[in-house]
Amino acid sequence: MYADENVIQIKHDVLYEVAKLAFAGELDEKRDHVALQLIPGPTPRFRCCIYKEREIIRQRVRLAEGKAPGPEDDGNVIQVISSACEDCPISSYTVTENCQNCIGKACINACQFGAIEAGRHRSHIDASKCKECGKCAQACPYNAIAHLKRPCKYACPVDAITYDEHGISVIDKDKCIRCGKCIHSCPFGAIGSKTFIVDVVNALRSGRHVYAMAAPATEGQFGPDITMASWKNAMKEVGFTDFYDVGLGGDMTAAYEAEEWADAYHEGKKKVTSCCPAFVNMVRMHYPELAECVSTTVSPMCAVSRLIKAQNPDAVTVFIGPCLAKKSEVVDQKIPGNADYVLTYSEIRAIMKAKDVVLKPAANDDQIASTFGKRFANSGGVTAAVLQSLKETDAEIGAKVCRANGAADCKKALILLKAARLPEDFIEGMVCEGGCVGGPSAFNNQIASRKDRDALIAQADGRGIHENLKNYPMESMSMHRE
Repeated sequence: MYADENVIQIKHDVLYEVAKLAFAGELDEKRDHVALQLIPGPTPRFRCCIYKEREIIRQRVRLAEGKAPGPEDDGNVIQVISSACEDCPISSYTVTENCQNCIGKACINACQFGAIEAGRHRSHIDASKCKECGKCAQACPYNAIAHLKRPCKYACPVDAITYDEHGISVIDKDKCIRCGKCIHSCPFGAIGSKTFIVDVVNALRSGRHVYAMAAPATEGQFGPDITMASWKNAMKEVGFTDFYDVGLGGDMTAAYEAEEWADAYHEGKKKVTSCCPAFVNMVRMHYPELAECVSTTVSPMCAVSRLIKAQNPDAVTVFIGPCLAKKSEVVDQKIPGNADYVLTYSEIRAIMKAKDVVLKPAANDDQIASTFGKRFANSGGVTAAVLQSLKETDAEIGAKVCRANGAADCKKALILLKAARLPEDFIEGMVCEGGCVGGPSAFNNQIASRKDRDALIAQADGRGIHENLKNYPMESMSMHRE
């Protein structure tokens, strides 16, 4: 479930205003004007009153600046916008019309917190007292008490969301894997992520060499005529020094991960992939005993960033894609040489709009990746690329790979691995269903964009992974985390 168009439009409006003010060097002076500009009043647009709407805008401006929306910051890139969350009407347990207002009052007797009281027609649960123990629902002989989850909590694959005493959602940063599923499930737009928009704009204005790097998922997202060459042209027009297709990083990662897989296979060890940062977060936070199984090969994003910085040590690298967890890879994992900043498609489009730049059709002739590197963004793509690399180097192994597609599959595979019952040799973990193309900040639905993506990738030449990597100074950097 995705937030409605009003929520998305408000988000985009704020991002654009912040980007525009940052480019003009007027953000410090005019940030407080954004709420009044977007909500002039006197009629509210989406909440009970213009004052609440303006407070929501102010908190969104702070997120756009890379800050927490409120006075406290726990460091998580995913944050709750409390002023928007206050409107959520859903309590965890609610009494339905099935209630017969029976004399026995098993629900009231079962509650240890005095959260249930008798009503005229049915029992009533006081959400401020309810501790979500569920004993009332278990005790009711009519199954009249329903357990409902807020969309954000229901969407979270690792149970990282609870509520405080005021009913505001709380994200446990020690459980949250930064996948972003909660953000687009909330119909109130009450959860968002910090952005690097101001940092990127300041880097562009500084005159430094700033490089844009687009995720392999980008091809097909914006229609059949928007190619990687389209992106290169647009990014240079914005002010970036150059542009790279991170499908090249897919080739780089595949080649080095293949070596790891071959060594592990011969040693009888099992490995899991390191490309999806939400999956890596899941392993480290929820299955820490498996942390040593994570491949030490860096992600394609980090690989291309290191390649750029090996040639230009002062370069600033900016990754663009549909993934929110990539922000966590930069902020939390702190891998040397990784991208400096991460932007989602909506964030880079706000920057483009502020500079009056649009994506324009261009010939599909900016090919720097094999089709295997380009397919890294699809579930199963990493496996296909790694096996292809082994084939190209005459190092094929009889390995079986678990292609974990989506958070539920990832959890199941990790539980089996933890219990030493995983039948496969390796796990390819993708927390987003379908792979990166199904990321929370994708521009277009992966089903709708599949035809265009397949058509664009089909136009690429048939270069092999290692044939492609001969064009780059791979010896100039390390491809492992250290």
